[in-house]
Amino acid sequence: MRPSDLSFLHRFEPGDGSARPPLLLLHGTGGDEGDLLPLGRMAAPGAALLSPRGQVLEHGQPRFFRRLAEGVFDEADLRRRVEDLAGFVAEARAAYGLPAPVALGFSNGANIAAAMLLLRPDVLAGAALVRAMTPLASPPQARLDGRPVLMLSGAMDPIVPLANADRLAGQLTEAGAWLDRRILPAGHGLGQADVAALSAWFASTAMQGANAA
Repeated sequence: MRPSDLSFLHRFEPGDGSARPPLLLLHGTGGDEGDLLPLGRMAAPGAALLSPRGQVLEHGQPRFFRRLAEGVFDEADLRRRVEDLAGFVAEARAAYGLPAPVALGFSNGANIAAAMLLLRPDVLAGAALVRAMTPLASPPQARLDGRPVLMLSGAMDPIVPLANADRLAGQLTEAGAWLDRRILPAGHGLGQADVAALSAWFASTAMQGANAA
């Protein structure tokens, strides 16, 4: 399959040939395939970057799945969109010659990455979830077998209550993820503390865990 035939509009930046696993960049609501490329370059220099655009529109703004209200997700749509995204990852791996990627998702992108870990644990080598909340009320029993996962929550996040993020952390831990959970003095937006935490994690934990997977 040629890159132009892939099922998601996306951007791809090849890596430098190092052992770093590729990053699957998943933007937040209203973002696009270019949004997280600078963050990916800073967080994991030299890694290949695969950045799709969400296929759901909410008032003209791209998302990866539907929601019924703020913080209330359409779980049937979410499950279908996880399968669609998993299919795209398989296509991209074949087209670009990539190993399993580590997801780097922000907000809506972090939520679909978390759902993918729980619904399709075979797709990702790990994930960095920035401002994620619990995507599934009753997830299936997944086996993540030590897959590295970083969760960066904001102590002053007006969108994601810490109790909700705690629930997701519990689900991932129960599934066997190698979880690094951090609560930053931040709101919902990305800041320098996130960049520093992501860079350190991708330089050590994510690389070791993904290479061992």
